Amino acid sequence: MTRIKTVFWLSLILVVGLWVSAEQIFAATYDFFPFRKSMIYFTGVVAVFAMGFGMLLALRPAFLSRYLGGLDKSYRLHKWLGICALVFSIAHYLWIKVPHWLIDAGVMVKPDKPPKPEASSEIEQLFRDWHGLAETLGEWGFYLVVILILIALIKWFPYRVFFNTHRLLAVLFLVLVFHSVVLMKFDYWQTPLAWVVSVLMTIGAVAALFSLVRKIGNRRTVVGVVESVDYHHDNKVLAVEVLLKDRWPGHQAGQFAFVQFDDKEGHHPFTISSSWQEDGKLHFNIKGLGDYTRVLPERLRKGDLATIEGPYGQFTFKSQAKRQIWIGAGIGITPFMARMADLEQLSDGKDIDLFYCTRMPDKDFIDKIHVLADKANINLYVVDENTDGLLSLEDIQQQVGNLSDSDFWFCGPGPFAKSLQKSLNRNKVKLHGFHQELFQLR
Repeated sequence: MTRIKTVFWLSLILVVGLWVSAEQIFAATYDFFPFRKSMIYFTGVVAVFAMGFGMLLALRPAFLSRYLGGLDKSYRLHKWLGICALVFSIAHYLWIKVPHWLIDAGVMVKPDKPPKPEASSEIEQLFRDWHGLAETLGEWGFYLVVILILIALIKWFPYRVFFNTHRLLAVLFLVLVFHSVVLMKFDYWQTPLAWVVSVLMTIGAVAALFSLVRKIGNRRTVVGVVESVDYHHDNKVLAVEVLLKDRWPGHQAGQFAFVQFDDKEGHHPFTISSSWQEDGKLHFNIKGLGDYTRVLPERLRKGDLATIEGPYGQFTFKSQAKRQIWIGAGIGITPFMARMADLEQLSDGKDIDLFYCTRMPDKDFIDKIHVLADKANINLYVVDENTDGLLSLEDIQQQVGNLSDSDFWFCGPGPFAKSLQKSLNRNKVKLHGFHQELFQLR
């Protein structure tokens, strides 16, 4: 999370610094309407910068994913940039509209507009001729962007609604690029601010076009057939085995893929719960958490086609620490199942303790985990939260002793991870590292 925060805040500091330099704000007058005009430019620049950066991340560039710690981290940054774009777009809209509303209400007096100087070039004159169109498109684009970002952020909307509407943001981004290019203060085009924003808008426009023609991730996409389906009723987990028809590049234990069983529903991210045996088979354990995954056991049948894009993620257990503590909460157990299957074939010599935390214990499912743990020579502790309560740092220490220089690998709900991290910091436990798979990409 540290790198996500660093990139997010440094990018904002960069664009704000470039705007301050371009606007020469410290030499500006402090009358309300000139200040308002500056704020309109400022909020607009930051909003389109955040959207452009978010569109860049939508391309899933490998170099950024590696730096951030995996595609799940890239998606979290993408989400933050979306929120940032939403906030600054609303501020941009309010700086434009509120003074007009106050003037209409008689609260403020509309100032006299000084005559515009003549355009310095044909391009500037062309942009002036397009002002009305750019303003109209920008206003309607703003309304739609707000709606689509809210659909993405509010979990009340089903995943299929989010998936099928989110691509429309690509169209709106192209509209807002036109709006921004035409209405950006013309003097900015001679400053580094415009150069940086232009690069992001260009990359974002390319990403938008790739998204619209569905080219993002297509080189990593293969097709397979569902070989078997096994539903665990007690913990509502569906075990699915897929036999691939295309060549799979292989994956590391702990990685995930985007899986599509239904064209209307779209791709869902699921952790691959099997190690790669070069036999063309992938296993997924899918928990019924949403509208679609809850009905999947009734719909999915042997012989159904599956489209799989991946692998992605860096939750791959690479570490110099000699001891690892694994914590899998609920369906967060899946990356550890894949790693145990790996270690059965080739041990890495580390001392490993696995805590499987569940509120819905299923005997058959737990038996599978026990078999995997025994074959991989891993110490397994099953925590039934109904009787044992939420796993605490004290519980872990009681079972495994001194935790200094251990590596923690956690996959599960975010609040659970934060609780453990707070306890570790409060007790000044010096870890080798705390690795977390971000459970929700949306």
